[in-house]
Amino acid sequence: MHELLQNNDLDMHVISIDQFSQAQLKQIFDQADEFQKQLANKDSRLKLSQKHAGKQVCTLFYEPSTRTRLSFEAAAQNLGMGVVSTESAGQFSSAAKGETIEDTMNVLNQYGFDAIIIRHSETGAVKKAANVSKTPVVNAGDGKGEHPTQALLDAFTIRKEFERLDNLKVVIGGDLANGRTAKSLAKLLSLYPNNHLVFVSIAELRITQDIKDLLKRSGTSYEETSDLDKALTNADVVYWTRLQKERLANPEDFDSAGFNLTKKSIQSLPKTAIIMHPLPRVDEIAVEIDDDPRAKYFQQAGNGLYIRMALLDKIASQN
Repeated sequence: MHELLQNNDLDMHVISIDQFSQAQLKQIFDQADEFQKQLANKDSRLKLSQKHAGKQVCTLFYEPSTRTRLSFEAAAQNLGMGVVSTESAGQFSSAAKGETIEDTMNVLNQYGFDAIIIRHSETGAVKKAANVSKTPVVNAGDGKGEHPTQALLDAFTIRKEFERLDNLKVVIGGDLANGRTAKSLAKLLSLYPNNHLVFVSIAELRITQDIKDLLKRSGTSYEETSDLDKALTNADVVYWTRLQKERLANPEDFDSAGFNLTKKSIQSLPKTAIIMHPLPRVDEIAVEIDDDPRAKYFQQAGNGLYIRMALLDKIASQN
């Protein structure tokens, strides 16, 4: 586990939420806010597009992605950085021939990239890549492990709505055993005082023990329940996730009934609360909720652009 950093510099690689301190998070969130303002103005947007001209990032995705990959690529281009990209690298790169992630990184290090952004189906694969890479590596999701930049944009969204990241009741529901976004968000929220997390799931898909141990060490209160109505009462944030079918041996054995959010099921949710989802959505949040003013998942996805711009700006400025 990476130690928390107490200054505003990032580690060379971004692998886990464990690396971030409150000071670093504030700096990233403040910069993301500034980038959002700059992108809304034609003149400042043009100036921004020259900020890191001549620098280049590589997006190396072994798993499918829409929001993460495209927002990283748009973020880089908004900062004037070139982008070299590959998707479905597990099928269409030399990995299909048996090349290891370490050998792939040793080759990519020869190409002069300023950052390499990796999504991989194997938990721990991005850390393996970082261990041999002389180029900064960013974890864009690794198996059942973590998705640190998703947690950053999730927290940024919460901060925009409540102007704080402490003293919150946050309900996290769905497939918590296999979903990396829920784990990363729980880790991030444990950095702030007086948060209470409520994990809603069936027994087979409960949050993993390592996350519960971390919450205990940090003094973050939490509970586990299958009572959705009780969980939503007095909640500030509802963070819902899909069944991770691609990570289950027999996904047909799992029935999501009772853990879908509908207008009826959220009747106990306060009007001041917000509903979030890392997307993609399948059927765990009914389309009828999209028009509810508490639904923030599309804005949440949009915030990923500003957060990833702030992160790439930080990395590019340190190298």
